[in-house]
Amino acid sequence: MEATELIGLKFTVSSTDYTVPLGIKVFIDDKIIYENSHVKKEELVEYHLQDTDASHNLTFELFGKLPAHTKINENGDILQDVLISISKLEIDDIDILQMFQDLSVYRHNFNGTKDFIDDKFNGSMGCNGTVSLNFSTPFYVWLLENM
Repeated sequence: MEATELIGLKFTVSSTDYTVPLGIKVFIDDKIIYENSHVKKEELVEYHLQDTDASHNLTFELFGKLPAHTKINENGDILQDVLISISKLEIDDIDILQMFQDLSVYRHNFNGTKDFIDDKFNGSMGCNGTVSLNFSTPFYVWLLENM
């Protein structure tokens, strides 16, 4: 019987204001691989998954954002906001952060103030919602197909 090859997933989670209790959950498919109800410091998260023939979904979910966490002036301009950032995203030590930003979908509803939209992800989450990327394994085949 052949041993199954594993690939490593690494990413960093941080906040622009560690005093604000913003939370994040990260899923591979329907399995939670990381959960933090209050991001209080920058954290490097590592996870391994099998590099077998399969389709996957990587999802980051921001929760806990309240209207009071965003300071807006009378003209509607954002003066101060709290964001969760996803950085240093790697699979098998290959930086895929730019690919993640280009291929993922940020689904949110402006913290309940508007209808849900599918938005572009730029590396930071400022609204409760999800950022999702579909990918497949073997990883290197998917990587070549999406470069």
